[in-house]
Amino acid sequence: MAKKKVLTEKTDISTPFSEFVRKFKKQKTAIAALIFILFLVLLSFISYSIVPYGINEYDYSAIMQAPSAAHIFGTDEFGRDLFSRILCGTGISLGVGLFSVSIAAVVGSILGLIGGYYGGMIDALIMRVCDALFAFPGIILAIAIVAILGNGMVNVVIAVAVFNIPKFARLVRGNTLATKNSVFVQAARNIGAGDARILFRHILPSAIPDIIVQYSMSIGSSILTASSLSFLGMGAQPPTPEWGLLLSNGRNYMMSSWHITLFPGLAIFLTVLSFNLLGDGMRDALDPKLTD
Repeated sequence: MAKKKVLTEKTDISTPFSEFVRKFKKQKTAIAALIFILFLVLLSFISYSIVPYGINEYDYSAIMQAPSAAHIFGTDEFGRDLFSRILCGTGISLGVGLFSVSIAAVVGSILGLIGGYYGGMIDALIMRVCDALFAFPGIILAIAIVAILGNGMVNVVIAVAVFNIPKFARLVRGNTLATKNSVFVQAARNIGAGDARILFRHILPSAIPDIIVQYSMSIGSSILTASSLSFLGMGAQPPTPEWGLLLSNGRNYMMSSWHITLFPGLAIFLTVLSFNLLGDGMRDALDPKLTD
């Protein structure tokens, strides 16, 4: 008897996630940015256990020393190790960016869903409030909110979240308007699905890729805004090792001790740049119109 050979062909089933991963792997710059961000996240958890000096450990014999083997980033005006303070400030700056943008993404997405789905006066009211917030530059709006609420990092998070809400609201509203009359939404409505189920199970998932891109790109600008508020004395207060505050403390010594402003400024620059590059890469990977 002749043996029959059964040939099985492997079918390549592509899912949206696998397609995203395949495209994202080709974004070398975005991958490098993601690795750097993950490294910062790791530092934010372990920084206090690996720093060579305490963040408020004063050494008046080493005031404003230039970078050396003992203090690789130098010391500040009180002799505190700048490297230790920048490392411990990583969690503060990342936390402000992540928490503020997360709040804005949740609130803005819900407002965009409600406004786009129901329309009428509800939509008009939400959009007019968003237009009013868009009329102010982000940093000016944040300064105004902190001036009303008072100084402190909690109020900075609230201020940064407020000026990011309209971005997500408009983004999700536009997607909701484009999909609320789709066939699959009409089918869900015909079988008795409630509005909440239609909004969060059928309409919101189609907006997730755009939300992810906006989320990743907003974190960088939020970190920059929070640092600006601390630089102006409206955010973190001494002796908190927040990057913007470190930059503010060193501005009076820029000519004599350049390292006090260079390293905090470099930390802000690299972090914001990484989030922007990551956002660009994710946008390219999630865009179905871009083909290989």
